Amino acid sequence: MSDGTPTLTAETRERTGSRYSKRLRDAGKLPAIVYGHGETPVAIALDHKEALSHFAKGEKVFSLSVGGKAQNVLLKDLGYDYLGNNIVHADFARVDLDERVDVRAHLHFVGNAKGLKKAGAILMKPITELELNCTVANLPDEIEVDISDLDVGDAIHAGEIKLPKSTMKLLNEPDAVVVQIVVQAEEEAEGEGAEVSDDAAQPAVIGEKKDDEDKDGE
Repeated sequence: MSDGTPTLTAETRERTGSRYSKRLRDAGKLPAIVYGHGETPVAIALDHKEALSHFAKGEKVFSLSVGGKAQNVLLKDLGYDYLGNNIVHADFARVDLDERVDVRAHLHFVGNAKGLKKAGAILMKPITELELNCTVANLPDEIEVDISDLDVGDAIHAGEIKLPKSTMKLLNEPDAVVVQIVVQAEEEAEGEGAEVSDDAAQPAVIGEKKDDEDKDGE
């Protein structure tokens, strides 16, 4: 998490439901809900433009001001429209900064892998996020993974990635492959070999058909 907790200002919603939520969105507001810590869930409305500017930066922890009262919240979920393009709802959970939570941290791959200089080499990234358990105060925006020394046939596993804080706990399987370099040319060669074999069998079929035609001619 970046230094300094960003602030979001919200107002309570007296009415809920799809009809009223649409009215809020038409007015430039983002419907949301705050829950957790044994308190009653509260329906709120945020400034849509302001909220999305924070979400786009990957920020997840906020100081939420509702009616002049501030509380720390964690962004738990975002709802999208039926096309999956626009954010139409947000869920927040009340948290303490020292509270431990399970989160997903985006992986940012840096460096130019030396193995990619080989013809046909491609970079495979089976995992683009790590699952972690950490305190809210130490929630990472992203985790850097240096792939500069990665060669053909090499791989980096989840357990090999250095986490930003020693107090963070990795929830992924340690031997799960995060990134690796493979040579695509070998797979293509096998495919081409299969195609040649099919073509080689084709003349026999044509010949058989020609024999049938000769017999018909007789």
